[in-house]
Amino acid sequence: MSLKVAIQMDPIESIDIDGDSTFVLGLEAQARGHALWHYLPRDLSLRDRKVVAWARPLTLKREKGAHFTLGEPTLLDLGRDVDVVLMRQDPPFDMAYITATHLLEHIHPKTLVVNDPVSVRNAPEKLFVTHFDGVMPPTLITARMEDIVAFRAEHEDIIVKPLYGNGGAGVFHLKPGDENLASLMEMFTARSREPVIVQRYLPEVRQGDKRIILVDGEPVGAVNRVPAAGESRSNMHVGGKPVKSGLTAREKEICAIIGPTLKNQGMIFVGIDVIGDYLTEINVTSPTGIQQINRFDGVKLEGLVWDAIEARRSA
Repeated sequence: MSLKVAIQMDPIESIDIDGDSTFVLGLEAQARGHALWHYLPRDLSLRDRKVVAWARPLTLKREKGAHFTLGEPTLLDLGRDVDVVLMRQDPPFDMAYITATHLLEHIHPKTLVVNDPVSVRNAPEKLFVTHFDGVMPPTLITARMEDIVAFRAEHEDIIVKPLYGNGGAGVFHLKPGDENLASLMEMFTARSREPVIVQRYLPEVRQGDKRIILVDGEPVGAVNRVPAAGESRSNMHVGGKPVKSGLTAREKEICAIIGPTLKNQGMIFVGIDVIGDYLTEINVTSPTGIQQINRFDGVKLEGLVWDAIEARRSA
């Protein structure tokens, strides 16, 4: 099977080839004989009900400073000229991101979009978790200051973060007695009309925030991310340290609860975040973690992702 694969992502020149999951997905596709094309989200258009993109032929190699070659831009009809679109641009999950899902909806599933653009649009990472029973820590989503004050009075130690944030940006840990809640909410309100998400602080985060990769609803690997000293966020770009990890019985239970829904909704490649016994996020937009798990476990998760994509294409 030889496929024509268009990768919708951020600028290829800016990626970290030692950590980027899209890079190894592209390398694996190339090794299987699939043709690669690259385009930016702003190069995607809808004209006369045809979804097109100014895309460039892409060749990848694992060589720092020379990891890609791009050909001349060509106007591709994504519904006619392409077999698979990988929607891999990073959040924020804003109106530009949502608009891209609406455009790609026109071509899916004739052209397989990974992940399903309708499901991506309907699954903001912090909201999607709320559809599953028994997996979340105590959580409040609201714009009402009175409700946040009451939640804090009940749980005392809390986390406040933007509902559509990513990468640990704007995440605040308010300990008992911290007097900054009102000022913090003023800042959030000035920045956005969106509600915030408030959760009971989980002290287990000091032992790590685990990223688990699921392919077609099945867990295939995990990496623990331990926060730096004095930091409540475990994201690796803010100093979190990746540590080899397997899956606990509770984590397997969480995967069994959410896995069938992910598979049924066309979520081929998903990353979930687990702290202690609780699921905090389901990342369906542009999940990461493949390369870290590959190095720790001696596996090749990108191969499993492509096995699933090829199986869907041949079904």
